[in-house]
Order: sequence, then C-alpha cells, then structure tokens
Amino acid sequence: MFKSQLNLSFLFLQFLVLQFSSTVSAIRDNIGFREKTLCRTTVQGRYLLSDDNGYVCDALSVDPQSRCCPVKGEKFSCQGCNLLSQCCNSYEFCVSCCVNPARTQKEQVLKMKIAKPATAGNFQSVFDFCAGRCRHNSESVVHENAYLSDFHHCFSLRSNSSGPGVTQLETRLNGINVFIGRQGDSCDSVCKSKGQSCVVNKLLLLNQCDIIQKYFSCKGGCLASMGADQPAEVVDDAPSHLNPTACLYTRTQAMLSCDGSHRHTRRLCPCA
Repeated sequence: MFKSQLNLSFLFLQFLVLQFSSTVSAIRDNIGFREKTLCRTTVQGRYLLSDDNGYVCDALSVDPQSRCCPVKGEKFSCQGCNLLSQCCNSYEFCVSCCVNPARTQKEQVLKMKIAKPATAGNFQSVFDFCAGRCRHNSESVVHENAYLSDFHHCFSLRSNSSGPGVTQLETRLNGINVFIGRQGDSCDSVCKSKGQSCVVNKLLLLNQCDIIQKYFSCKGGCLASMGADQPAEVVDDAPSHLNPTACLYTRTQAMLSCDGSHRHTRRLCPCA
C-alpha cells in the first residue's frame, strides 16, 4: 500500500515538472519582441506618396505604425513613365519606378554625390537617390519658369547627352533606314524620295544625343530645344541665335512629327 502511494506521488511530481517546464518554455519563447518594419516615404505630393518598398498609395491608406503603403497593386510601378527617357508625369510613380533594383544599381548610386561641390555628401540609399533625382531639375525647365514637358520627373543617372545604352537603342532600330534630310525638308518628304515612309514612333529612338552624333558632326554641341523638326542639325549659315552647327533634340516628345521642318535645319529621319 505504501509503495503504491509512493509511485503515485512520484508520477504526480513528474507531471508537475513537465507542466512547469513547458510553461517556462512558452514564456521564454514570447519574451522577444518582433522587430517592426518601418518605411520611409516621399512627402512631396498632396494626395499620393511612395514608400521605399516601391509601392504607391494615397496618404489615408498608409499604415499609421509602420508608415508603409499596403502591399497591394503593382510594386515598382512605372505608371505614367516613359521608360526610354526615364521620365514620368508623376513624382510618386517616378520614385516607385526608380527604386526597382533592375533599373537603379545600388552600387552605382552610393558612389554618386548629392550635389556638384566636392564637399557634398553621397546618397545613403537608392530611395534617397530616387526621391532626390525625381524632383524637378534644370534639365526639365525652359526659360526658368515653365516645364519642357509633362514628363518632368526624371530618374536617369545621366542626362540626355549621354542617354540610355546606345547599343540597345540601335538594336531597336533594326529594319529602319536612317536618312539625313536636306535643309528645310520634312521626314515625310525625305522618306518619300527614297520610296519609303517615315516611321513616326522611331523618332523617339533617334531623339538621343549619342545617336544624333553618329550622323552629324554636331560641332556646336548637342542642345535641348523645342520643335517638331527634331532631331536635327542646324546648318552652318543659320543666324547666330539659332546656334549654327549645333545638334538638337527635344524633351517635349509629343511634338516629334514626320511632317515637321525648319528652313535652317537638316532632319534625321527613320524610314521603312
């Protein structure tokens, strides 16, 4: 009888030990707190913002604790962006498109200076670069008081004068014959004289200084301009205020046209 009671007491003691140890274990598992994810966001827009995860949302839908946009919709959205010029008509979507690792290389960005002076600091992250680069800059304005185009939020690492990879652009011109027109000719007339037609959507590909300089000498440099007669080169005997021998490209891409012409320029024309 005594031995039976002793065995029962021993089993009860083991049960208590097991219960206590599992409770302690559970408590210890819950001692640590999960690290909260905090987002950085743009603050320029009145209605929209972009977070450093690459999402765009309206200000009312931001998580009040994490400051992150809801994880829905397209990540790294390029809505309203021209991916060739890398310019957008919205600041927030410009930042969202820019922070995509496939578009902006972190190693390259972290080496860049925030401003031109040698004493200027470097960007600390891709988000810092994109948030700064997508704001307005001198390349997107004309006469210092108007925008060249609605697409004035640009995130390219380099300006148009050293634009996207030339090899890639030239590949997209496969099947296109590029001709230099005579002074005052439109691309419609240039292509027609060759028994071909002007391909208007290829004008955008030619509207790059690196491409233009392969066909013209551009002794007067490569300049941003406005007009339907571009890309083109200003003839030698043009009035001085028109920048003789300069090559011209336009940031107002909507103006590019096959029928545009100017009596003091020679056009670069895509024909097929």
